[in-house]
Amino acid sequence: MTHFAALTWIKSLLRDRAGNTLAMIAAALFPLLAMVGGGIDMGRSYLSQSRLQQACDSGVLAARKKLGSQIAASGAIPNDVAAVGNRFFNLNFRDGSYGTTGRSFAMTLEQDYAISGVADVTVPTTIMTLFGYSQMPIKVKCQARLNFSNTDVMFVLDTTGSMRQTNPGDSAPKINVLRQVVKAFHAQLEGSKTAGTRIRYGFVPYSSNINVGGLLKPDWMVNNWHYQGRVQHDTGATEFAPTIKENWTYVSGTETQGSSTIVASCPRDTRTWTKLRYWVDPDGTQNTEYLVNGTYSNCTFADNGSVVSAPVTDTDYRYIYSYKNQGSTQVPVYDWRYQPVTKDVSSLKDTTANAMRVWNTITFPKMAGEARNPSDMTTWFSGCIEERATYEINDYNNVDFTQALDLDLDRVPDPGNPDTQWRPMLHDASFVRSMDWGGNGSFSQGPADYKWDYLNAQWARLSACPSPARKLGEMNASAIAAYVDALQARGSTYHDIGMIWGGRLLSPTGLFAAENADLDGKATRRNLIFLTDGQTAPLDVTYGTYGIEPIEQPYRRWSPGSSFTLTQVVENRFTVACNEVKKRNITVWVISFGTSLNPMLSECAGPGHAFEAQDSAALSDAFSKIATQLGDLRISK
Repeated sequence: MTHFAALTWIKSLLRDRAGNTLAMIAAALFPLLAMVGGGIDMGRSYLSQSRLQQACDSGVLAARKKLGSQIAASGAIPNDVAAVGNRFFNLNFRDGSYGTTGRSFAMTLEQDYAISGVADVTVPTTIMTLFGYSQMPIKVKCQARLNFSNTDVMFVLDTTGSMRQTNPGDSAPKINVLRQVVKAFHAQLEGSKTAGTRIRYGFVPYSSNINVGGLLKPDWMVNNWHYQGRVQHDTGATEFAPTIKENWTYVSGTETQGSSTIVASCPRDTRTWTKLRYWVDPDGTQNTEYLVNGTYSNCTFADNGSVVSAPVTDTDYRYIYSYKNQGSTQVPVYDWRYQPVTKDVSSLKDTTANAMRVWNTITFPKMAGEARNPSDMTTWFSGCIEERATYEINDYNNVDFTQALDLDLDRVPDPGNPDTQWRPMLHDASFVRSMDWGGNGSFSQGPADYKWDYLNAQWARLSACPSPARKLGEMNASAIAAYVDALQARGSTYHDIGMIWGGRLLSPTGLFAAENADLDGKATRRNLIFLTDGQTAPLDVTYGTYGIEPIEQPYRRWSPGSSFTLTQVVENRFTVACNEVKKRNITVWVISFGTSLNPMLSECAGPGHAFEAQDSAALSDAFSKIATQLGDLRISK
């Protein structure tokens, strides 16, 4: 083809546009496929990412809720908590969803007890493989934390003797389990709170009594009160009595004084008394020489109620006991007249410090020893109190709080009205008139004459005083541990007094209104956690917060002729007190530990707030659920 012909052909081709359309379509096809394919693949990617984020959030939320108040000492998430988190993640994003591969989910425990999570998955592409993108990796992060606003928590704890028992399946007594769970609960709340948040804790251990004396002002306590005591009584008769001459004579040996230590109770006397010889003098004096060896302790009470022991060791200590009957003389016959004895107790008030003198003593003249030769009785004020004035309630739906001052949670005592004030318990000074130590006899409100000792509630261990209650306050881990480790388990179960004083110490409008007010105008969530391991179990011979009830003059909350049993009275008053607590916008939680849940307790707490825990694991779980509901469980990332 000549040059001219070629040029003519090209010009002709340029004028003919029929083939250009196909070329243009072919050239535009690849970008169009990229746009459509990218849209399809990116849509699947976004859907997978959205569902993966939801699954991640669900996993960490479930895990944080399960963690509750547990302590992860190793810094790792406990296995049972991880299992719950993984289960919720798997349910919300199943393996292979949307054609994905390489699904993974990992959680970590943060220092503030938040749980963080990372989830990964790979999304395969379809059309985008034509452009070199066969898969798209997706990674999401999530975190769940428990946040707290200003919160008050009052623990009302059953510390009766049954708390020394061990639940089936557990390896430690219930009181030990309780100590550990409370420590864990505290650590969880403290680890989860944010800066500027106030969380306070208070404690009310209870049994048949309540120990709040150290929290009361002198004006809140009476100056005089009566106790079920006794006085020497001259019967008017006489008798011949022997005149005895006796004497102890030191022979030899030493005693070694040890260092004083603080212990839970006075150590047992381990001395042995060995009889070495016996003889009678010409004048008829009988003599016995003893060898004493072993250890005993001189025990005193410290200001905080602990026992200070100073051990003394005998080393071959010898002495002689001499005894001689010198005849008899005619002497008056005395017995005891058991009756209320009024006592001035104002010496227990420290007006300078505006506080009560706990672990100070009151002396009752000639109320100890034998009736024929009585001695003074010294009693300790350990901090337990008798309740203020009340009455026998017949209709618990219509309680007269102007009479039932014990159930009036907010009334501040009037120093000029003893009915409104509390009374110090003096445990040794109360005898159960007229009941002997074998349980024989009948209760008597009036005086009763008896030569021997009637049942004494304290001597019979029927007047246990719990550990001191504690007002609301911020507490660190050491303070919590020191307090709960010192709790002692003793006494019988009287639920009403625990609820009454738990409410009093937590109320924002009562005795401690100034201390319990909201902080900086921010609302405070107030919670009362009531834990018991037993059913209501009062004893009529107990010297408790309402005295020795069958013999009080006048009767207080119950009398033997009442239409209600003492158990019913305790439970009815508990219900009244619980309702009064809830009127103050306080949330009540109830835990029954190692026993069935009493309907009275369930009704007090309400739906979702009552728990039954048969062992340590269940108790920990109950506290975990409470911790979760106390705070605001939410996604933070």
